[in-house]
Amino acid sequence: MNDDLPAAAVRAAAAIEPHVRRTPLELLSDPGDGNQLWAKCENLQVTGSFKVRGAINALLESGEVARSRGVVTASTGNHGAAVAFGGYRLGIDVTVYTPEVVDPSKTAAIERWGARLVTVPGDPVDAELTAGAFAVDNGQPYISPYNDPAVVAGQGTVGIELTDQLNQIDTLIASVGGGGLICGTAAVLRAAHPAVRVIGASPVNSNVMMQSVAAGRITQVASQPTLSDGTAGGVESDAITFPMCQRLVDEWIAIDEDSIAAEMRSFIGTHHQLIEGSAAVALAAARRLSPAGITVVILCGANVAATTLRSVLEP
Repeated sequence: MNDDLPAAAVRAAAAIEPHVRRTPLELLSDPGDGNQLWAKCENLQVTGSFKVRGAINALLESGEVARSRGVVTASTGNHGAAVAFGGYRLGIDVTVYTPEVVDPSKTAAIERWGARLVTVPGDPVDAELTAGAFAVDNGQPYISPYNDPAVVAGQGTVGIELTDQLNQIDTLIASVGGGGLICGTAAVLRAAHPAVRVIGASPVNSNVMMQSVAAGRITQVASQPTLSDGTAGGVESDAITFPMCQRLVDEWIAIDEDSIAAEMRSFIGTHHQLIEGSAAVALAAARRLSPAGITVVILCGANVAATTLRSVLEP
């Protein structure tokens, strides 16, 4: 799929353009020595997350089947809100399966766009498996958070915008849960900048894809609570993003919870923008590694529960 992704992302960019924002690129630091750190501000995206790109592209590709039967998905928050928003825009009924431990503010964001919620005990991957089985039994399209070529191509539209916004990109840093964002974006950037270095960042408390790549197979290791709830949880055993991560991601880094919280506080204070824990993971990785040349870090979202934000701002 890697070879087809850049072309698929170009098609996705044209298809989703009426429904998403072209997010800004903000210069975070320029010490004057040729090294620059840029932020791709998906935290300013509609629904507050990059997820809307892949969700709407998948809904559009599902076509009349989705419109007549509705779609099913699973999510800890951002993807569910993205599919719900897409359903609202396109006139498609949406059912979202969520794990039992999800902040009420995130489920409220899903319901705001008219989607139905179904709660499933266990890990996010349990919700994904249950939702997928329900979709098959009922003949409805299942919109995976990452395990879907149309979703990955939609996330690749971040790379389409980046190639328009910067003439040179030496390093890309993105947080990784299921891997759709980093795979889609990296495939597009590699087509334009073959030498770009791609770094995947995950929280120490939940880095299943990182551990899976290291093991050479998808592993199902237990996750601990993390501020980076947008990347938390397991990876499906047949995830198309796993071999893509093996091929496209050059380096991995795990970020501790204190560093995630510190970046969230710092970014709010210095840039007057809200970022969620998963965005702070990528930003912390950029600060720690300080890559040479032109670096882009994707700030993947800004959806933070009020209780979580208070705990970060008042440690």
